[in-house]
Amino acid sequence: MSRGKPNKRYTPEFKKLVVETMMEEKLGYRETARRFEVRGAQQIINWERTYLAEGPEALAIERRGRGSSGRPRKLPKEGEEDLLAEVQRLRAENEYLKNLQALVLEDERRQHKKRW
Repeated sequence: MSRGKPNKRYTPEFKKLVVETMMEEKLGYRETARRFEVRGAQQIINWERTYLAEGPEALAIERRGRGSSGRPRKLPKEGEEDLLAEVQRLRAENEYLKNLQALVLEDERRQHKKRW
């Protein structure tokens, strides 16, 4: 016995109709799945959970597949330019502080030599 079409995509309107009909007529998950020819009751459970938690508009959001955890997205051009300018400024600041530290150490050495 075939249980719906595998990997079938349902429209948000269809999902909303299924959930609202189930709630109005107080149908069970399996009975609703059979009536609307949805592959399984778990699908109906997921739709109902989304509907109750986030509202009917949330049924339109595509939730298939795994979330992205890989490579971050590219920054917009202006953001990238701002970051490059800040890196350049910080490098110049580091160079300045290194030179300042070298001058202070040199001055301390001269003071130390004068005492002897």
